[in-house]
Amino acid sequence: MSTDWKTVIAAGTAGVKRNVLPGLALQAIALASALAYYMLPGARPAFAAVAGWKEHYGFAYSACATALFGGAIPFLYLLASGHIKIGQRRAQFLFYLLFWGYRGVEVDLFYRLQAFVFGDRAALAVVLPKVLVDQLVYSVFIAAPGQALFFLWKERGFSFRAIRPDLNLSYLTTAVATVAFSSWMVWIPAVSIIYCLPSPLQIPLYNLVVCFWALLLTFVSQRSAADRRVLGT
Repeated sequence: MSTDWKTVIAAGTAGVKRNVLPGLALQAIALASALAYYMLPGARPAFAAVAGWKEHYGFAYSACATALFGGAIPFLYLLASGHIKIGQRRAQFLFYLLFWGYRGVEVDLFYRLQAFVFGDRAALAVVLPKVLVDQLVYSVFIAAPGQALFFLWKERGFSFRAIRPDLNLSYLTTAVATVAFSSWMVWIPAVSIIYCLPSPLQIPLYNLVVCFWALLLTFVSQRSAADRRVLGT
C-alpha cells in the first residue's frame, strides 16, 4: 500500500494548527527556565541541586524522572478525566511508566552522544548541529517510529497479533511524517533551548517540556485515532 501524502500533509498541517498555543506555552516554559539559570543568581542553588541529582544517579535519574514527568503525571490526568477504562488502569499505568522510563534512558544516551560529538557549549556552532541531528535524524528515524509502534500496541489492547495489519511501510511513513510535521514547531525551539544548558540540566528540562507537552495535548479536542497513537496521548 502506498503512502497517501495528501493525507499526511493534511494531518500534519492540522497538528501544527492545534499545537500553536501549547507550543508557545512550552517554549515559554523552556525559555523561562534557561533565562532563570543564566540571569537569576538566586535560582542557581536549585539548578545545582537538580544537576547534582542527575550527575550522581545518572541513567537511573533519567529513567525515574522521565517515567514520572512523561508517564505518571499525564496518566493521572487521563485517569482523573475519565480517558482510561477501569479494566485497563493497571496495564496502562505500567505501560506509561515503562515506556517513558526507557525513553528517558534513550534520550539521556542520545544527549551524551551529542555532547561527545559536538561539544557541550552554548554556542551556535554546537547547538545548531545538535538540533538538526535531533530533529531530522533521531526524531524521524528512532523516536517517532518507536513511539508510534508502542502506542499502536497499547491502542490494540497490548496484542502483537492485533497490530500486524498495521506493520507496513505505509503506516510507518504516515505516522512518522504526521508526528514530525505536527511537533517540529514545538520541539525545534524546545531542544534549541535545552542544548543551551549544561549537560546535567538537559534531561531535567526535557522532562519538564515532555510533561507539559503530554498534558497540554490532552486538552486538544476532535483528534483522530491515528493522532492519538502517534502522539501517545
